[in-house]
Order: sequence, then C-alpha cells, then structure tokens
Amino acid sequence: MNIIKNYRNNAQDSGLNYGIILSVLLLAIIGILSMYATTVMIEGQNLVPTLFHAIWYGVGAILIIILIQIDSNQYYKMAYMFYGAGIILLILVLFFYDRELATYAGAHSWFRIGSLTFQPSEVFKPAYIILMARIITEHNHQYLHHRTLKSDWILLGKIALVTLPPVILIQLQNDLGTNLVVLIITAAMIFMSGISWRIILPVVITAVVVGGGILYLAVDYPEILGRFVHDYQIARIHTWLDPFSDTQNDAYQLVQSIKAIGSGGMFGKGFGVSEVVVPVRESDFIFTTIAENFGFIGAGILLLIYFVLIYQMIQTCFETQNEFYTYITTGVVAMILFHIVENVGMNIGLLPITGIPLPFISQGGSALLGNMIGVGLVLSMSYHHRDYQFGQPQHF
Repeated sequence: MNIIKNYRNNAQDSGLNYGIILSVLLLAIIGILSMYATTVMIEGQNLVPTLFHAIWYGVGAILIIILIQIDSNQYYKMAYMFYGAGIILLILVLFFYDRELATYAGAHSWFRIGSLTFQPSEVFKPAYIILMARIITEHNHQYLHHRTLKSDWILLGKIALVTLPPVILIQLQNDLGTNLVVLIITAAMIFMSGISWRIILPVVITAVVVGGGILYLAVDYPEILGRFVHDYQIARIHTWLDPFSDTQNDAYQLVQSIKAIGSGGMFGKGFGVSEVVVPVRESDFIFTTIAENFGFIGAGILLLIYFVLIYQMIQTCFETQNEFYTYITTGVVAMILFHIVENVGMNIGLLPITGIPLPFISQGGSALLGNMIGVGLVLSMSYHHRDYQFGQPQHF
C-alpha cells in the first residue's frame, strides 16, 4: 500500500497528465466495444479479434509505464539508436515480409510471427519523431544567435538526410499511407522549427501546385499518371471525386461506408446493429460501426474525446516549456491528428481512401502500439519536466 501511495504522490508532484490517461482509457473502451460489435455481432466472427485488441492495449499500457520512467536526457541520447533500429526493421521487412498478407493487402509491410503480424513502420514513427526533435533542438542551439537563411537550409539538409531513407524504404513496401503520415510529421516539425517563411512559403505553393497537377492528370490524363503510380491509386482518386459513378466496383467500399454512416441518423440503430455491408469494417472503416450504431451523437462524442486528448497533449507541451519536448509533442500530435482527420475524412467521402487506421480504435496491433508509444512520450514530459530547468534538456 505504501508503494502505491508513494507512486501516486510522485505522479501528482511531477504533474502526470491524467486528462491524457482518461482520454486513452475511454478510447480503449470504445475501441474494444467497437471491435466486438463489428467482428462478433455484425460479421459473426469469434472473439479472437476482440481479445487481441484488448491484449495489444495491455501491451501498450506496459510500454507507456516503461516510457514514463525515461527522461528527456535519456531520450535525447538514445535518439539515433531508436532511429537506427527502426531503419534496420524497415530493411528486413523488405526481405522477410508476410507473402500471404502482401498478396491480400498489396504492401510488403508486415512480418509474421506465428499467428501474429507486425508492421515495423508503425513503431518507427515515434523513433523518427524523437530523432527529428533532437536534430532540430541541437541545430537551433548551435545557431541560436546567428540564424540566417543559410542556417535554415542547413537544417533542411539535416532533416532530409534522416527523412529520405525511411521514405524510400516505406515506398519500396508500397505503403503510400504510412509515407503520407511521415511527411505530415516532417512538415509539422519543420513549421515549428523556426525556419523562415521565405523558404516555407515557396515549398507550400509548390506542394499545392503539384497536388493540383496530380488531380488534373488523374481526371483528364490517367494514362500519363499511370506511368508513375498504380492503377488502383488513380481509381481511388476517381472514386473520391465521384463515388456514386461506380457503386459496384472501385467505389463500392466508399459508397457502403457513406450509406452506413448516413443510416445511423442522429442517435444510431443500437449497439451491434447494422443493415449495411462495409468491407474491411474492423480495420480502416470501423468509424462506420460507431456512426451506424450510435449515430451523429456517438460519432461526435468520439471526436470530442480525440479533441480532449490532443488538447491535453498540447497543454502538456506548454507546461513543460522544454524545446526538445515541444518538438516531440509536435510530431506526436501531427501523427495522431492526421490519422483522425484522414480516416474520418475517407469514411465520409471528404478525403481519398489511403488505408490509414483510426487511432486507438481500428484493428491492428502495430498501429495501436505506435500511438501508445506516442502517448507514453508525452506522458513522460509531464512526469519529468520539473526535474529540469525550463527551456531545454540538461545537455544545454
């Protein structure tokens, strides 16, 4: 009893953010119940997917407890080690990927260990965030009193050196969705790094022009775009722009998703009740289960919990006033927020389908562990930040 009491007192003294813990706990309950409703009640499967989802949450909780014990100095020192281990896994999966799953999913992204599969790119993202945070913090302190456009270009060069290898390796796995997440994380951390808008603005304009050009080619000249991307990726653009033009083939999944969400109405049909068939519902389209079962109100409550989680993470960042922690929080928030926006957006037809799961809810142990690691990093900030002087890690 004394050990538990001392742990609670230490947690309170160090400012452990219980808002984040409560948000994740609520998401865990929603995720497990949604998995049960989808796989058992709607699809008639056994309890195995639900049990695995709960087990992965247990593993994630253990990881969070471990990560909370590690302070900023240790994360700082181990940044390259985490990144290097992640790169090794990304290389190995190109040779030892699960052939059966690759045939089904079209990507060489998973190891198989018995009946379990593991996607290294999901847990690589937190490692990438830690190294990016170290590089930006180190650079900013090096050029603290003489920052120029030249120094900003040097920082971009450093970022490119650590970003290109994983982007290339993940693209070789044919996993565009994960690469989009990595690039969003990179963009968010660059924006927060203090790089001059004279560099950022032209890059943003170029990205908008290139994106618009891709859409134009996909619609009017698909044969040209087809030389650079897969046919199914062009089809996804077409189904996004006009989902009801081909309701029985390429757009079937999206149309069924829109029908399921719309049929839920304001209050939903009830737990485990579904009248619309949605392929792969337990994975990328589990939001349709929540919206169909509990309607607009249930979906809105889920989004509110996500909002509270993101808000609490940002609040922790402001409380710590630690530059290294700030960049880690930026990366974690960008990772989780993009997953939420993209997944919900593709479920309702506002964004193209990319195969990005709904954080903490969708089936997939690797993605869940990646998000839980991100949560653990942020909780570590609130737990340790009073041990350091405001401003930066002890190195500086």
